[in-house]
Amino acid sequence: SQQRRMGFDQLVEVGRVAQINYGEDHGKLCVIVSIINQNRVLIDGPTLGVARQPITLRRISLTPLKMVMLDGARTATVEKALKANDIIKKWNETPMGKKMAIQKKRASLKDFDRFKVMVLKKRRNFTLRGELGKLKGKKKQNAQYHHAIEILHSQQLNSFYFIKK
Repeated sequence: SQQRRMGFDQLVEVGRVAQINYGEDHGKLCVIVSIINQNRVLIDGPTLGVARQPITLRRISLTPLKMVMLDGARTATVEKALKANDIIKKWNETPMGKKMAIQKKRASLKDFDRFKVMVLKKRRNFTLRGELGKLKGKKKQNAQYHHAIEILHSQQLNSFYFIKK
């Protein structure tokens, strides 16, 4: 017999890592230390720049990361658990963490950097359109043309491809 899976994988629980999505700590990670009621939790993030505070659940986004902790753990305990579980490294490997890093990188670009990205995007799109035109002009097999279209649509545009570090 098959076991039924619950609809949600990320539950509000002690030790769950969350990201603050509103307020002065927007974008920072925190850990749920205690559940106050069905709408509020106590969070802490000593190494992440978040003070211990109660917060409503609407102002946090749950992440798939979780640590084993006791309810109401002290700040020093949370700090040790964050270091032991290497949460920051795991966060940077998640899709949401990568997306936030790209957004942060793009927000820090200066005017000339944005101009260089624009020029490189134009150059790349010009060459892609040329290659697709060649495939279409030769009237290759239909599957090959659609495969090239899928590759074009699957490429993500981000500044890491265009700007040298």
